[in-house]
Amino acid sequence: MSRTGASLPEAAGQGRPLWRPPWRPAPPRPVPEDFAGKSLLLASEGRAIPRQAVELAARLAKQAGAEVHVLSIARVWGTSLGLPHPALMPNRRELKEQHERVAAALAILKRRGVAASGQVLGTRNAAKRILTEARRRRVDAIVMAADPPRHWLVADMFWSQEPYRVRRRAAMPVYLVLGT
Repeated sequence: MSRTGASLPEAAGQGRPLWRPPWRPAPPRPVPEDFAGKSLLLASEGRAIPRQAVELAARLAKQAGAEVHVLSIARVWGTSLGLPHPALMPNRRELKEQHERVAAALAILKRRGVAASGQVLGTRNAAKRILTEARRRRVDAIVMAADPPRHWLVADMFWSQEPYRVRRRAAMPVYLVLGT
């Protein structure tokens, strides 16, 4: 309920608000056995995509007959208010690393018999770009690898906490694979 007593807009009819303050409890974790969508996004904010995350995406896709899109973010350094500068963009080596990570995940998915595609995007705000891509592709769930969560007060200062920002802002279920 808002301060005026009106109910907050609900996210995709799932009974949770569109925006959740970071100090409020996270939504309940989705159960992998309940996934019945037709499209899945396996996303990474720049880290290597661990085998456990790829295996979970493959298992979800196989059980529902879904296709998987693998997305990796190449980090653009600097602030959004700064002037664009070529030195802040990802260099060839960084882009090559991200392409190799996507190719490795695609190879595992193809071996499992899952229809998959992949891409690498550069951005300063990984969570926003992952969610934009998820909405554009109309995916039914997102799978990401994550570090253990940090306290909400300092979590926004760490790039490694992007999966939690994605989960907090997403209207669809986000499956986080911990301990990677």
